[in-house]
Amino acid sequence: MRYKNNRLQQLRGFCYAARAKSFSKAAELMALSQPSVSLQIQSLEQDLKTPLFERRGPRIKLTREGEVLLGLAQPLVEQMDGLEEDFATQRDSLARGSVIIAAGGSTLQYLLPPFIAKFVRENPQVDLRLHNVTGKAGLSLLRSGEVDLAVGPMLETPPDIVFQPIVEYEPLLITSPEHPLAKRKRIFLKDIAKYPLILPPRDQSTFRLVETVFAEHGLEYDVKLEVGGYDVIKTYVELGLGISIVMSHCLTGEERLFSANVGRYFPSRVYGLVLRRGRPPSQAARLLIRVMSSDFKFS
Repeated sequence: MRYKNNRLQQLRGFCYAARAKSFSKAAELMALSQPSVSLQIQSLEQDLKTPLFERRGPRIKLTREGEVLLGLAQPLVEQMDGLEEDFATQRDSLARGSVIIAAGGSTLQYLLPPFIAKFVRENPQVDLRLHNVTGKAGLSLLRSGEVDLAVGPMLETPPDIVFQPIVEYEPLLITSPEHPLAKRKRIFLKDIAKYPLILPPRDQSTFRLVETVFAEHGLEYDVKLEVGGYDVIKTYVELGLGISIVMSHCLTGEERLFSANVGRYFPSRVYGLVLRRGRPPSQAARLLIRVMSSDFKFS
C-alpha cells in the first residue's frame, strides 16, 4: 500500500524507467532496488487501470497510454526533483554565490581559460572552483551534487544527463618532424598502425576511441606509452618515442611536431556543458553557462 500512497514516487519510477527503457537502469539511477521500481510501476498501472509498458524480456517500451502519461508526469517530476535547488537559487544572493566545475586536464588547460577569464571579470563576487577529474569521476560528482556542472566530451549521454555542445575539434596525427610518416603526402590508417602509439590512460575516452577505430578496421597496433595530459604526450612525441592521435585544440603551433588531419578515420570530438537533468542550476551557475553557451535553454 505504501507505493499506492506515494504518487510522486510512483511517477518518478515511471519517468526514469521510460527514459532509460529499463527497470534495472531506472533503479540504478534512483538508487533503489529493481523490485521497488517494478512495484511502483505495477501499483501505478493498477491505479490507472491501464498498462503503461510493453514488457519484452529485459527491454520495455511505452504503450500509447504510457506516452500520454509521460508527457504529463515528466514536468511534474522534474519540478519536484529540482525544488530544493530552486529554493536555494531564490534564497542565495549573487554576493554569496559559487560555481563548482568538474573537468579533465585538457579541458581545463585548452578550452576553459577564455570563458573563465570573462566570467571572473564580469562576476568578481562569485566564488569559482575547478576540479581536475576524469569524465567518469566528473559525472559521479555531478550526480551527487558536489559540483554544479561538468565540462568535456561525451561519447554517450545517459538519460539523467543533459549535454549542451560548445565546440568541436578535429582529430590529428602528430609525429616528430623526422618521422617517416611526416614525409608522406597521404597517410592511411594501416600506416599509423605500424608505429608505436603514445596515448592517454586506457580508462579515458581518447584511448577507447582509438581502440575502437583500429578494431573496426581489423588492425593490430602497439601502445608504447600511456601518459596523462596532452602536453606530456606532445613532449614524448617530439622526442621520437612514438606517435599519437590528439584533438586539434591542444596544438598551439609552437611545438616541434608534424601534424596531419585524420578525420576520415577518427571522429571529431564535441566538448560541451554537462548538467544533471531535472536539477536547475543555481543563479551563479546560470551566469557561467550563459558565458559559455548563449543558446543554452534552461529546463
